[in-house]
Amino acid sequence: MADTAVGANPDPHASGEDPNRRDFIHIAAGAAVVGAVGALAWPFIDQMNPAGDTLALASIEFDLTKVADGQQVTVKWRGKPLFVRKRTPAEIASAVRDDNAALRDPQKDEERHKPGKPEWLVLVGTCTHLGCVPTFGGGDYGGWFCPCHGSHYDTSGRIRKGPAPRNLVVPEYAFLSDTKVKIG
Repeated sequence: MADTAVGANPDPHASGEDPNRRDFIHIAAGAAVVGAVGALAWPFIDQMNPAGDTLALASIEFDLTKVADGQQVTVKWRGKPLFVRKRTPAEIASAVRDDNAALRDPQKDEERHKPGKPEWLVLVGTCTHLGCVPTFGGGDYGGWFCPCHGSHYDTSGRIRKGPAPRNLVVPEYAFLSDTKVKIG
């Protein structure tokens, strides 16, 4: 027989203490806590996602046949006004002529439209100063004018005078055909 001390229990199962069972209980309790924290945190994380109506307007398609020469159409895109303008040859010539002017936010006209389509100008219609909506034809440079604070933009949407720090933003867009453009 084996030498065992009196009162010593060589079998850990005899006392009801199973180390495997204890480990399982700790792991299960930890997993439950992680699951509960995740379930509580998810609504807070999910509310940071954009709203459904914003996602629906993430990209839009626009029919260019609705715009005549020298006309501008304003559409809503991502909650902002978007200007789609079909420039006249005179407006294009004026913009190209001003490429070498002293510009606050230097950018050539060819960088502000798609190659081969200089007549189409697509711009986010908010002033880069405080987000007002400029109007076309009221400025000193033949382009847009923001009446709120006096920013003047040329026919390419470049800032020329006033407090606005940058040109009107050109969003990502692509021509799907000669009559349709996809914005966003």
